Amino acid sequence: MSATLYPHQREAVDKLDSGSILCGGVGTGKSMTALYYFFHKETSDRLYIITTARKRDTHEWEDELERFRMTRVSVVIDSWNNIGKYDREEGAFFIFDEQRVVGSGSWVRSFLRIAKRNRWILLSATPGDTWMDYIPVFVANGFYKNRTEFLARHAVYNRFSKYPKVDRYLEVGHLEKLRRKITVTMKLQKKTQHHDISLTAEFFKEGYDSVLKERWDPYKHEPIRDISGVCQVLRRIVSSHPSRLQMVRQLVMEHPKSIIFYNYDYELELLRDVLKEMDWPFAEWNGHKHDALPQGDRWAYLVQYTAGCEGWNCTETDTIIFYSRSYSYKQMEQAAGRIDRLNTPFTDLYYYTLESTSSIDRAISHALRSKKNFNESLFAERGFA
Repeated sequence: MSATLYPHQREAVDKLDSGSILCGGVGTGKSMTALYYFFHKETSDRLYIITTARKRDTHEWEDELERFRMTRVSVVIDSWNNIGKYDREEGAFFIFDEQRVVGSGSWVRSFLRIAKRNRWILLSATPGDTWMDYIPVFVANGFYKNRTEFLARHAVYNRFSKYPKVDRYLEVGHLEKLRRKITVTMKLQKKTQHHDISLTAEFFKEGYDSVLKERWDPYKHEPIRDISGVCQVLRRIVSSHPSRLQMVRQLVMEHPKSIIFYNYDYELELLRDVLKEMDWPFAEWNGHKHDALPQGDRWAYLVQYTAGCEGWNCTETDTIIFYSRSYSYKQMEQAAGRIDRLNTPFTDLYYYTLESTSSIDRAISHALRSKKNFNESLFAERGFA
């Protein structure tokens, strides 16, 4: 086999076993480590890789597999959306890529059926935010019979909440012991250095304050019905200011190859207009278009968070521009990792965040700095301040 590993990957291979979570930051080489483990430590002649739709469609796993000689192995690569097609397989080996086994839905049920009849490992940069996230993996490893047993033993619910809300967990020391038992963490001292640069844009304060006072949507010309609607309109007012677009102009000139992450379709339209006006080559990845990464000596790649924050790599640029932030801390981490790869030729990586002094931008920034997701309801409870 022509595949070679870094020391941190080889150390992880020695610790892996069926039922493990291979945990490593974005860009640490989890895919190669998982394949190396399978070809060196497992005996099955059938390999199933359940990954994101994007990784399946861009053949990223095939590129990794080319480093191995697969004469004895049948390989199937499919997305999480199709996991149910494989829950009757027996005696195979499964690699579950990009942790999706959270909750109690159909994906989790299929995962548990597969785990019962096959050997497997799970790859994740962020394996779980709460103990609830670990329930499917704990059940799959036989630590608990089912979700109900786990909750009865460990969860203390708030008696006054209108919906089931866990106040605290019991026997946390035992839970931490179980997590350590199945988690294999890849520790890598990266050569890259992140330069996080926040740029302050202006915003339409008069229109912003009017929305908070009147609860009127100036774009749809109708009353705003709920908290989420208020936040969405505030974000649109903030991110549509010309000063933010001027910053994009300056940054793409300073960094001729750049990835620009955005949230909403109206932001995409604004970015398109700016780049067309500059006669600047660009491509897109979102729910509507799946362009390949641009070629040439200058380009911009417009990527929508939900569609493209994970499952692809880019070593052609050292720059990401966050036109607006995602509400999700995990999405922001995944997005940043698109250029921070083991094989990047760059040492210095630049991350530009465009934001304003508006209350919603400040609240989103505070939540993400605390490694939490932005909560619209909590923002409203504090008076949108």
